Amino acid sequence: MPYNLKTKIMEPLKTNEVNTTFETKKETKLNGANPLKPSNAFVGAAWMALLIGMAAFCIGLFNAEMQLNEKGYYFTILLFGLFSVISVQKSVRDRLEGIAVTDIYYGLSWFSTVASVVLLIVGLWNANMLLSEKGFFGMSFALSLFASIAVQKNTRDLKQFTDNNL
Repeated sequence: MPYNLKTKIMEPLKTNEVNTTFETKKETKLNGANPLKPSNAFVGAAWMALLIGMAAFCIGLFNAEMQLNEKGYYFTILLFGLFSVISVQKSVRDRLEGIAVTDIYYGLSWFSTVASVVLLIVGLWNANMLLSEKGFFGMSFALSLFASIAVQKNTRDLKQFTDNNL
């Protein structure tokens, strides 16, 4: 049979029949591996990344040579960004699971996420700082946002896992 990319992509998997009975779930649970439960290592890594990102950002603010109102601006942007990405993650996940999320809330959560990133970029662009300081704040902000999404995902997955006794 000649190699055809289209047929290769659409070809069904050649595996044994998947058994999703109670016994299979029980065996998976007894073996300790469950695809729905995040590993302890991933949960710990997500929390550590969040704490490291937030602590680095806040320590950088504390040590920065800027006025108190500027420090307050950047700290508020951090809190705004963390809340908005968690809101995006929750609304996206709710929609995937068939839980009703209004288009207004979904749109506002995305808008607030984009707004927090844009506000940080504008603030750093106009700040009287070294380029390395600007990069530090940008990277610690990005690490914090990404880690908060991972922490929210893990928290939700663990809650779902314990609620369903999988």
